[in-house]
Amino acid sequence: MRTTHDFELFCSFTPSYNDGVIRHLIEDVDEADIDVTQGGQVEIIGWLYQYYNTEPHNQVVNISGGPVQKQDIPAATQLFTTDWVVKYMVDNSLGKYWLERHPDSSLRDKLAYQLPSQIAQISDDKRPEDLKIIDNAMGSGHILVYAFDVLMQIYLEEGYSSREAAKLILQKNLYGLEIDRRAYQLAYFALMMKARQYNRRILTDSEVTPHVYVFEDTDAVSEAFLSQFPGETGVALQDVVSQFSNARELGSIINLDEQNYDWDALIQAVKDVTIDDLDVFNLRNDQALLLRTLTIAQVMTRHYDVAVTNPPYMNKMDKALKKYVKRYYTDYASDLFSVFIYRNSQLVTVGGYSAFMTPFVWMFIKTYEKLRRYLIDHQQIDSLIQMEYSAFEEATVPINTFVLKNVVATQPGTYLRLSAFKGGMAVQRDKVLEAIANPDIDYLYRTNQANFTKIPGMPIAYWATRDVFNLFKIETLDSKFRGKEGLGTGNNSRFLRFWYEIKHNSPGWYPYQKGGSYRKWYGNNEYYVDWRDNGKEMKAMPKSNIRNLPFQNSVGITWSAISSGKPSFRYTVHQSFFDSKGPMMFSISHESYMYVLAFLNSKVSEYLLSFISPTLDYRLGQIQKLPFAVSQNNDLDRMVSVNIKETKCDWDSFETSWDFEVHPLLAHIADEQLAHCRSPIGV
Repeated sequence: MRTTHDFELFCSFTPSYNDGVIRHLIEDVDEADIDVTQGGQVEIIGWLYQYYNTEPHNQVVNISGGPVQKQDIPAATQLFTTDWVVKYMVDNSLGKYWLERHPDSSLRDKLAYQLPSQIAQISDDKRPEDLKIIDNAMGSGHILVYAFDVLMQIYLEEGYSSREAAKLILQKNLYGLEIDRRAYQLAYFALMMKARQYNRRILTDSEVTPHVYVFEDTDAVSEAFLSQFPGETGVALQDVVSQFSNARELGSIINLDEQNYDWDALIQAVKDVTIDDLDVFNLRNDQALLLRTLTIAQVMTRHYDVAVTNPPYMNKMDKALKKYVKRYYTDYASDLFSVFIYRNSQLVTVGGYSAFMTPFVWMFIKTYEKLRRYLIDHQQIDSLIQMEYSAFEEATVPINTFVLKNVVATQPGTYLRLSAFKGGMAVQRDKVLEAIANPDIDYLYRTNQANFTKIPGMPIAYWATRDVFNLFKIETLDSKFRGKEGLGTGNNSRFLRFWYEIKHNSPGWYPYQKGGSYRKWYGNNEYYVDWRDNGKEMKAMPKSNIRNLPFQNSVGITWSAISSGKPSFRYTVHQSFFDSKGPMMFSISHESYMYVLAFLNSKVSEYLLSFISPTLDYRLGQIQKLPFAVSQNNDLDRMVSVNIKETKCDWDSFETSWDFEVHPLLAHIADEQLAHCRSPIGV
C-alpha cells in the first residue's frame, strides 16, 4: 500500500534558480530532449537534476588530493546518462534477451540502437511478467523509464492492454536502488508519471508502488527494538543492521553473498512486532526503517535477467569505503565503477545481460588487468562502443558503453570505435546509427575476445588484426632493455630546481629527468635534483620513495610517462637521475641504444602502443611489453646518432638549455657552422 511517505516524494524536490538551472535547460539542452511528444518528460527531469547538481559536483571533484567524503558521494558521482546511450544499453540487453526467446517478435523493428550481431535462439517459457530488470545506481531513473517503454512494447505484442501492462511493469519487472534521496525521489516520480501515461488511475491504485528504493543507514535502529527477536531471527536482524550501518556510502556494493536468509520470514517477523500506542521509545520508526532495509536486502540478493546502469566513477574513497572495497572486491578495488562491473555481471542469471556506461580505462591500463581477465574468462563482451576521448563533456574521463552476456564467450563481439569522430555526443550518436544502417562500415569490428589474451596485459584491442596478434608472440622489449621508475622525492618543491636556479657545478646537484612535452631524440633537460650527502635528507622525507638507486645517475633512454599526444623517446646523453614521470631504460644485453631508440620513435612502435596504451598513459609496463626483434644495423645507428645530434643542436640554440652557446640568429647559416653544437656524449 502506498503511504504518505511515498507521496511526499512528489513535492520535496525544489530546484535552485540561483545556480543557473533554468538557464542551462534553455541554452544547453537539445530541444528534442524536452519535447514531450518524443518522451522528453524524462529528459527534463534528468537534465534538471544534472544542472541542479552542477555547483556541488564541481566543488567536490575539484578538491585536490583528498578522498571524497560520504556526504559528497552523490554530488561527485551523479551524471545524467545521455538518451542514446540509455537506448543502446537497453536495446542490446533487455531487447536482445527477449528476441533470443521470441525470434519472430516485431520488437526487433522498434529497437533503433540494437547493433548488428548474431541473435541466439533460446527455448524457454519466459512471459513478459517473468522478466526482471534492475538499475542499482539508478540516479533519476532514465534507464528504468526507457526500459518501461521497451517492456510496454513487449506486453502489447503479447496481447495485454496498455493499462494492464503499466501496472504489471511496476509490480513485476522493474527494480532500482540509489544512495541519493533526491535522485530516488525523481526516479519514483518519473516512473509513476510514465505509468500514468498508459493508466490514468495508477496514482490512486494502492496495489502499485514502484520497486525503487533509497539506501538508509541503520544506526538509528535501537537495541531495544532488536532485543525483541529471539534466536536465529535476532542474530539475522542484528547482522542486517550491521551490514547496512553505512549503507548511504556503500549502497549497492554491500556484500550479502554469505547471507542466505529467508527474507520473507524476516520481514514478517518485523511486521508482527506489536508496538503500544504511546511508543515512548519510537519503536515504530525502528520498525519502518528495518522493513525498508530488509526489502532492499531482498532486492539485492535476487538474480535478474538484465542489469543496466551508469555506475559511480570514483577512485578517491574515504578510509571506510576503501577498506570495505579492499576486503570484498580486492581484484576490482581501483574504482567504484569496476566493482559494479564485477558485481552486476554476477547479479544476472546465466544467459542474462548486464550493460554499463563507464570510463574506458578498464579496457587498457594495468590497474584493471584482473577485471579484464575475469571478463574474458567468464563473460562474453557482446558489444562495446568506445567513444571519442572528450565526447562526454559531463565527465572528466573518456567513456565507453558496453553489454556483457553472462556466459563463457563463444561468439565474436561487436565493437564500434568512434575515437576519430569529434563533436560531442550528438556526433557519436549519428555514427552509431550509421554503423547500424551499414554494418560494413570501417569503424565496426567483430572479434573473438580470446584474441585479447595474446597481447601482454590483455587490452581490449578489438581493432587489432591477426598479424598484430601474431606479432606479440615474439620476444618483448624487456628481454633486452630493462626499464626502471625512479625517485619519488616526497617534496618536489624542496628537492628539484631548474638548472639555471643553481650555481654551475654545485656539489650534490645532478641532472634530473622528469618527462615533459612531446620531443623525440634529445631534450627536456630542465631540472636538477638535490642529492647531497647521498640523498640523506630526501631519504628521511615521510613520503619519499627512493627507487632503483643502482640505476640512478646513468645514461639511457627516457620518455614522458603521461602525454597529451603521441609518445616520444629521448637519449639522455648526460648521466641523469630520474623519476616515475620520466622513467629510464637501460641495456641489459649490450644491445645498441641507437637501434632501440629508432624502434621506439618509429611509426611501428606508435601503432603497437595504440593497442597496449591508447589512453595516452605510457607507463613503464606498457613500453616494456612491446614486441622487439633485434637486428643490428650500423646505418640505422648512424642515422639515429645524426638525429640526436641535430635535435641537441636545436635544443641548445635557446637560452633555456644548459649547453647554450650562441643564439642561432648570430650564427652563420652554412652547414659548417653547425660545429658549434656539441656532439652527444657516447654517440
